Amino acid sequence: MAKYTGPVCRLCRREGEKLYLKGARCMSQKCPFENPSKRRDFAPGQHGKDAQFKRNRSSDYLLQLREKQKARRVYGVLEKQFRRYYREALRSRGVTGQVLLQTLERRLDNVVFRLGYATSRAQARMLVTHGHFNVNGRRTDVPSVLLEPGDEIQVRPGSQSRPYFRDLKSGDERHTAPGWLSRDLDGLSGKVVKLPAREDIDARLNEQLIVEFYSR
Repeated sequence: MAKYTGPVCRLCRREGEKLYLKGARCMSQKCPFENPSKRRDFAPGQHGKDAQFKRNRSSDYLLQLREKQKARRVYGVLEKQFRRYYREALRSRGVTGQVLLQTLERRLDNVVFRLGYATSRAQARMLVTHGHFNVNGRRTDVPSVLLEPGDEIQVRPGSQSRPYFRDLKSGDERHTAPGWLSRDLDGLSGKVVKLPAREDIDARLNEQLIVEFYSR
């Protein structure tokens, strides 16, 4: 299973904004964006400062490319898979950009994150891969599974006794799930109530730029 294994703070620097890829760390002073004394205001790499200069003189193509890359990094998918999602959205009914974001939101690892059972999508991906969740009563360890309205997920009974999930059950009352999901914290479960609307998707993305990038 392919995935990015490099430093994720580097990705935030490349996009010039916080992508919240490290969960709680992103909200602490350890995050360079929260601590200006640790922040470097240019892209990573040998030509990072040159890239920052070009970003300030950005073309339409560069804006489209950066938006596509940002979406990939927020949801943790690689280019081949992201392109496949776009092609499927293009063939579907509805606005292509919104269908694309709906598809990304319906991934199992994203649903686990949005329900509050993980602090980041990367952690959610790990928990799913390790087999801690059932989907409609069956053990599922594929993070890219797309959920449909009516599907139910639950932390497997054998995993609920683990310290991580016990602590989660006793200390996460403040987290609220988005409107397209329902959550039962006592049972460590959740359900897809409906397809996510555009206002339910909290990622700060301009999906039209992504569509324009692939429509060239």
